[in-house]
Amino acid sequence: MGRTDRAGRLAEARRLSRMLVTLAERSRFDFVEAIESLGLPLHLARALLRLETPAAMSDLADRLDCNRSNVTAIADQLEQRGLVMRVPGADRRVKLLALTPDGKAERDRVETAVAEQSLVLRRLNDRERAVLAPMLERLLEPEERID
Repeated sequence: MGRTDRAGRLAEARRLSRMLVTLAERSRFDFVEAIESLGLPLHLARALLRLETPAAMSDLADRLDCNRSNVTAIADQLEQRGLVMRVPGADRRVKLLALTPDGKAERDRVETAVAEQSLVLRRLNDRERAVLAPMLERLLEPEERID
């Protein structure tokens, strides 16, 4: 690869990376703005969105990419608000967090607010989103290692 080819590829990589970072920052801003309009703390909204099915607190910690000790506090706050309840799992030693009917309704409100703020949904039509999704999925796949 020649020096000009390499410089062009580096410039392209910088340009694309800058756009992806800007888009991620904008998406996060839109998410925060949507959640703030609901009066729900961000950490609780994120947890509600990750609780599609009953989950152990360790699973929720993985989904939220946070420490398990943080999830205990999140679970307590959600439970105090009547949005989740602790239910026995298949292994009786493990308690699962399950959304209550109020929790499901609140999650629906969060999903709707986030979708209405979504730059992707506002700016891209169905066809464009269908093209974008597989590209993003490919970029987010773990890289295959060649040893």
